[in-house]
Amino acid sequence: MPELTIIETGRAPETIRQDWPLYPAMFESLLAPHLPGWTFGSVALSNGEVLPDPASLDAILITGSPAGVYDDTPWMAPLMDYIRWAADAQTPQIGICFGHQAIAHALGAQVAKSDKGWGIGRHVYDIYAPQTWQGPEPPKSFSLGVSHQDQVLTLPVGATHVAGSAFCEFAALAYPSAKAISFQGHPEFSPGFSCALYGVRKGTKFSVEMVDEAETSLQTPIDNDLVGQWMAQFLKQSTG
Repeated sequence: MPELTIIETGRAPETIRQDWPLYPAMFESLLAPHLPGWTFGSVALSNGEVLPDPASLDAILITGSPAGVYDDTPWMAPLMDYIRWAADAQTPQIGICFGHQAIAHALGAQVAKSDKGWGIGRHVYDIYAPQTWQGPEPPKSFSLGVSHQDQVLTLPVGATHVAGSAFCEFAALAYPSAKAISFQGHPEFSPGFSCALYGVRKGTKFSVEMVDEAETSLQTPIDNDLVGQWMAQFLKQSTG
């Protein structure tokens, strides 16, 4: 029975944490319906838990985080080494938001705070290079809720530029030789959670108008389940 090991690199702000599941539970809720027979485990890396040998794992998912790849946290450099180790071991990897940036950075891309500022709310991405895990007739675009200031700014060597937008050029990437895919958006975040997250920063990092606009945008449906299907199909293809 295959298992997805979710590397937890952050948690929601303390003020809303008790009202929502931890990120690994969000991912399990997203993916379990599309991965019958799979189990889910997690490693709280940002809380000091030790990463297991990636060669012993079926697949890895790296979550979002308030940290940036350039931060001098005790676990950051080990995580970058770990991503390269997993790629060498051909252990399938998925990265979401910070995880997207971490895989790109570990495999050679530049990641930094974007001069376009924060992205929040519903963002739409055009698909440039359809992948087999997206099915025979993928849509021309998809949408997700986002919360990020950092971005992948250059395409890693050997990576495929799957999707992007005017705000976020490298919003979805695939790494055929490393058995990895990643997304800047958050398919695991419900609109309700995204709005709660924005509310914590309303009037501080985000203006009232910016949050109101983001919350309104999330009244339009987003493609969480579709992206969850893509992630599941990638895992099935990569571990079959």
